[in-house]
Amino acid sequence: MRVCLAYVIVILLWSTTPLAIKWSGEGPGFLFGATARMVIGAGGILLALAGSRKRLPWHKSALMTYLAVALQIYGSMMTVYWGAQFIPSGWISVLFGLTPLMTALLAVYCLGERNLSLGRFLAYFFGIAGLGVMFGSALQSGRNAVMGITAVIIAALLQSLSAVWIKYINAGLPALVQVAGGLLFALPAYLLTWAVADGHWPILLPPISVASILYLGIVATTFGFVLYYYLLTRLEATQVALITLVSPVLALLLGRTVNQEPLTFRVLAGSLLILSALVLHEYFDRVVGLKRVVSNGKSRH
Repeated sequence: MRVCLAYVIVILLWSTTPLAIKWSGEGPGFLFGATARMVIGAGGILLALAGSRKRLPWHKSALMTYLAVALQIYGSMMTVYWGAQFIPSGWISVLFGLTPLMTALLAVYCLGERNLSLGRFLAYFFGIAGLGVMFGSALQSGRNAVMGITAVIIAALLQSLSAVWIKYINAGLPALVQVAGGLLFALPAYLLTWAVADGHWPILLPPISVASILYLGIVATTFGFVLYYYLLTRLEATQVALITLVSPVLALLLGRTVNQEPLTFRVLAGSLLILSALVLHEYFDRVVGLKRVVSNGKSRH
């Protein structure tokens, strides 16, 4: 029951996070928005860690886990923040739908979770086709949109690498400890990046940006990351990545209704292909296998 509830909450958080990321950088800039979020999030995580009376272990496996988590918290998130300047928020969630495909490929070689099969290859074909359609839409929107899509794809790959790396290390650390350690590794990188590339308090800080930063720092980071790594310790990496099957639809609808983002036929077609890839990836081989079992059972009679 706890796993199911955590799964639903993470879906809702991932559906609203792209729009909040976009709003948080409109005014103060994406570097300030990302860094402020992580400072607030680190405070919340450390308070939660102190309240739970858990301590951060510092053995080799723990340190490697923190580094793997930091790859997602800094590498993936910073790339998303940069790319969010150039594309609608709904596109971010759709493109992150490629995460299960990337995770599956990495898990095959690093974790031995599953073998490649016809269903997987069909999923990759549909995913690449959907990606091509999304790039076609970006080309019509201009060079900046192409850069935004490329950045989000890189971010999805970094998140997949992080998830598989954590499963490979298998340190058995509680989710809260993983996030706290990862944030301690990632926060100096955020502060250094902001200090070098910007280093000034923003002149323009709209209320919507402040609200988005607070939401991302307190809710999406403090609760979202903990729940994400909680799921990652109890499910296969590919199962956790399937959260992106539902969140893109909700994110597209939210961006359209709340932020008046364009929802063209090409974007819908690309989104549908990517979501179809996810369905094929998870269910095609199961259905084929079930049919074979039923067919074999009938032939015996």
